[in-house]
Amino acid sequence: MRTRDFSRAPAQARAGAMFIGGTRYANPLVLLRLAPSWFRMVRDLRRMKGYCWHTVYWQFPLTLGTIAFFTDRDAMLRFARTRHHRRLMIWLTDGTRNATAGFIRLYTAAPDGYSNGAWRAEGPELGHIDTFTPLGTETTGPAVRR
Repeated sequence: MRTRDFSRAPAQARAGAMFIGGTRYANPLVLLRLAPSWFRMVRDLRRMKGYCWHTVYWQFPLTLGTIAFFTDRDAMLRFARTRHHRRLMIWLTDGTRNATAGFIRLYTAAPDGYSNGAWRAEGPELGHIDTFTPLGTETTGPAVRR
């Protein structure tokens, strides 16, 4: 069901901003050297006001990435200014000795979305929407055919 109330949904659904990034490391040994700094940075992340949730992904052979959710864009940008995050970014971008590629993307959530069942703030029902969300060129979305 369409909603603007995600109060009963998991932390990721309540977030207003999302970070996704990935780094291709130079070799496996670099990942071992990375570990202590990375754990300090994650400790800071979890303690930050505005932090909601994060996960890490792996892409063969040497890419590690992070997806993190924050209450809002400012909370996400405040984390980027933390001491351990800055030190790690300096270490990663120091030539190609530690990393050979990387990216960061920042997203903000629209207020509207969908929830169902136990995550619905309006009630516990599961249900379908009657019309699709309109595209940018539409005023109303087409009917959902079951």
